[in-house]
Amino acid sequence: MSKKDIVFLDSFALRGPSIWTYPPVIETWIDLGELEDFPSNKIPGLYERLSAWLPSLVEHRCNYDEHGGFLRRLKEGTWAGHILEHITIELMALAGLPDGFGRTREMTKRGVYKLVVSNFHEECTRLALQLGRELLLAAIHDEAFDVEAAIKTLRRKVDRKYLGPSTAAIVDAAEARKIPHIRLLDDGNLVQLGYGAAMRRIWTAETDATSAIAETISRDKDLTKELISSVGVPVPEGREVDDADDAVAAAEDIGYPVVVKPTDGNHGRGVFIDLVTPEAVRKAYPIAAEEGSGVLVERSIQGIEHRLLIVGGKLVAANRSDLITVQGNGQATVQQLIDTQINTDPRRGETELHPLSIIRIDTAARMELERQGLTGDSVPAAGREVLIQRNANHAFDCTDEVHPDTAAVAALAARVVGLDIAGIDLVCQDISQPLAGQGGAIVEVNAGPSLLMHIKPGIGKPRPVGQAIVDNLFGEKDTGRIPVVGVSGSRGKTPVARLVAHFLHLSGKRVGLASSEGLFLGRRQVQKSDAANWAGGRRLLLNRAVDAAVIENGGRVILGEGLAYDRCQVGIVTNVLPDVEDLSRWDIHPTGGEYYTTWRSTYRTQVDVVLKSGYAVLNADDAQVADFAELCDGEVVLFSSDAESAVLNAHLDAGKRAVYISESRIFLGTGQDEIRLCRLGDIPAIGKQKSPETIANVLAAVAAGWALGLTQDVIVTGLKTYGLELADPFALLPRRARKPAASASQI
Repeated sequence: MSKKDIVFLDSFALRGPSIWTYPPVIETWIDLGELEDFPSNKIPGLYERLSAWLPSLVEHRCNYDEHGGFLRRLKEGTWAGHILEHITIELMALAGLPDGFGRTREMTKRGVYKLVVSNFHEECTRLALQLGRELLLAAIHDEAFDVEAAIKTLRRKVDRKYLGPSTAAIVDAAEARKIPHIRLLDDGNLVQLGYGAAMRRIWTAETDATSAIAETISRDKDLTKELISSVGVPVPEGREVDDADDAVAAAEDIGYPVVVKPTDGNHGRGVFIDLVTPEAVRKAYPIAAEEGSGVLVERSIQGIEHRLLIVGGKLVAANRSDLITVQGNGQATVQQLIDTQINTDPRRGETELHPLSIIRIDTAARMELERQGLTGDSVPAAGREVLIQRNANHAFDCTDEVHPDTAAVAALAARVVGLDIAGIDLVCQDISQPLAGQGGAIVEVNAGPSLLMHIKPGIGKPRPVGQAIVDNLFGEKDTGRIPVVGVSGSRGKTPVARLVAHFLHLSGKRVGLASSEGLFLGRRQVQKSDAANWAGGRRLLLNRAVDAAVIENGGRVILGEGLAYDRCQVGIVTNVLPDVEDLSRWDIHPTGGEYYTTWRSTYRTQVDVVLKSGYAVLNADDAQVADFAELCDGEVVLFSSDAESAVLNAHLDAGKRAVYISESRIFLGTGQDEIRLCRLGDIPAIGKQKSPETIANVLAAVAAGWALGLTQDVIVTGLKTYGLELADPFALLPRRARKPAASASQI
């Protein structure tokens, strides 16, 4: 290369646990070319430019695990791949994504590296990598680079593609409870919490328990008032009107001041409060009509507007709004005062990440100014307070102030409408007192309320609203999980997976199986092509009809796609045979010094994801697999064809569980206790050949069934019936060892 450059050679998304980490990542292969000979300390000014352009890099601890650790590495000398890793992670953080993960590792070709970074959303991550490369090359060549523009570009992408703050708060709360989640829309907020039959779904602050009827009722403000007032909830007097003349007539019947608002509007658009003249009502009517399908005129309740969040019939958060005013100085216009006194607040912004919105002189604000004899171009006298907006942002947390009676009334309103999650708008003078005594009233009941005001209030304590929603969806002991069995190894994965699925089917579970022979739901094959991949496994986890899932994962899946699940109840590793699976696509070669370590790391991923309450099923006759036992968060069940195996007996001596062969019988052992299960001759799938590989596959499946808590009767019945009901009685043999199917009499 004539100019120092960084070339992207290849890239693929690992959408689940991989050899790198548990969450999704993107692995990109980069060629540094000449830069391999130029670590950072040999590039004049690089440290100064990067630390000035991205001062927040000081927070990266890096290998030194200290504040400023990465900048220390940068000054001492590190390579461009490592630098690009940190720049990419920092750009994503500055664009509003969570703190990320990164790794950079050499490949066999000099100057070529594997660069791995967190993948919160694929389009966002790839854009961050691209912008990070451009920024780093500009710093290397001492060229201009607009950092703010790059961050703004990435932030726009994040705003469009990443989860909104309300949804993210719920997902974070689910993760805190170890409940898995799956995003169902690439650029939307529809998310599945949990797997299979245990799943629940959310869409922002709505759930699969949010009734469509209740949501429809909440949009009809007049109907909502009628329903909740019938049970004694205080509401403002008012009615729906047909036109501007009717609106004035209604206002005069009710008595000024009044509120004019859409019957089914939201976010306060088209709402005009404290109108005191027919002219103001006439002016407000068409604007309110444009925002909804009808217009309501109501008595104006004196007091302050509050938003109460009700989840599962309980108050979980409350916010109070405030009037938006500016102070005249005799020199600046109203618009200038808004820009300098209000919109400079860092809490205000255009994105959902800002708890307060930018204040503009819209129609409602213009009417408010007209009442004061002003326009946006007027220059108020020094010291004059100018009211800009009455129903302003709900900026002040007041959860702890809400009177219990008021909270109960709000919960009743949500229950009557039928909403599991509701934003209750009420107006009163003092939220710490009951509504009745002060003439307060509930003015709206909203479905799918914004959670941001409670997550990031302008003033006050953030409230754990995401946790409240997750706790309402899942009981205290619910994990959102179904039994997931992952099967990995060099050989024998498919027959083991099929036998485990057979056991689960006999136990009464609606079992799904994703294997190289296809996708199965119970006895029905729904896909004939290879389903031993991320997509096949994910299809099972998305299916409400699946009570248990068995998913086969080869080395190519782990290295090239990632696992379909975050954790599993049982993880099986059959064997580690370096000559079986060609992993050279991922720069893993049998002759390389790092080959066996990396090769083992591939299959240990299956053990890494076993739940603390789960089990790893490992082959005691394969030393590399048996060594995985110390890496398992849960318990370990070993299997062996040799009852005299030293590894097996050491495991049993420690009081642990194992499955083994003795005197041509299968035994279940726990410490010094053992249970005789059945004879090998009673298992049709083994047949007269009694292939060692087939026996090992049977033992692995038996160990998994035992770990799943299946009864001995189910396991024995499964063993005795599996071969009989297959078209191929040697289905437990590796494909290369299979012979043409025998007749039932030969079995």
